[in-house]
Amino acid sequence: MAQTRLPTHFIPHGGGPCFFMDPPAGHPHLWDPMADYLRDLGANLATPPKALLVISAHWEEKVPTLNVAAAPELLFDYYGFPDHTYQLRYPAPGAPWLADRVESLLRGAAFDVGRETQRGWDHGVFIPMMVAFPEATLPILQMSMLDTLDPDAHLRLGKALTPLRDEGVLIIGSGMSYHNLRAFYGSSGQGEAAAFDGWLTGAIQSPETRSQALTHWRDAPSARFCHPREEHLLPLMVAAGAGDADPGRQTFQGNIFGKAVSGYAFGP
Repeated sequence: MAQTRLPTHFIPHGGGPCFFMDPPAGHPHLWDPMADYLRDLGANLATPPKALLVISAHWEEKVPTLNVAAAPELLFDYYGFPDHTYQLRYPAPGAPWLADRVESLLRGAAFDVGRETQRGWDHGVFIPMMVAFPEATLPILQMSMLDTLDPDAHLRLGKALTPLRDEGVLIIGSGMSYHNLRAFYGSSGQGEAAAFDGWLTGAIQSPETRSQALTHWRDAPSARFCHPREEHLLPLMVAAGAGDADPGRQTFQGNIFGKAVSGYAFGP
């Protein structure tokens, strides 16, 4: 039976371990819609994936680097949260067997590639995957972003990875479409967030103009307000690049403290 081409996803991964702790006072259901969206991620796939390739906003290197550990630890790279959130476990297997294929594709696109075994999965990986795939049976290969934060380079990274979609690998960019932490908890900035979110949703829909628009994302309305530093947006570039000629679509639209936050998918 032929493998059905998988989509690619850009998911919002929330704030720290937000899905595994009490919500803020006065906002009892703040993270519920996002958690529901993540729970549906695997259920809505026409074909179960064989493995996940996850690109998190929380790992940057000089070259795309692969975590090839067979059983990665968890990296609790968040601060000031309840003690129990540092005891979370997610024993999904690593996917060192997938690294050779990923490295071959990236080198074929003129990227140097690194490997490492000591760094654990950061919370941009294990927190959303605990919600989306709680059974912890799917192998995961994490790939770093580039520390240049160059949008075109990340689109090209994604483009090189496109063949994986026909090989049972679900490519997931894990970040946030809005990431101004200074303004997140305040009462201002809703208009700026909505303007950027509207632009971003329009930009991802057309394969003919998507790469050009995303390469020049800084020209979008309120772009630098919504992303003072763009590391949480760039996993979208990898997902969009791997989306190839497929239209993009908004798969999640939420509101966190009045700020618009979206998730996107490319392909079936």
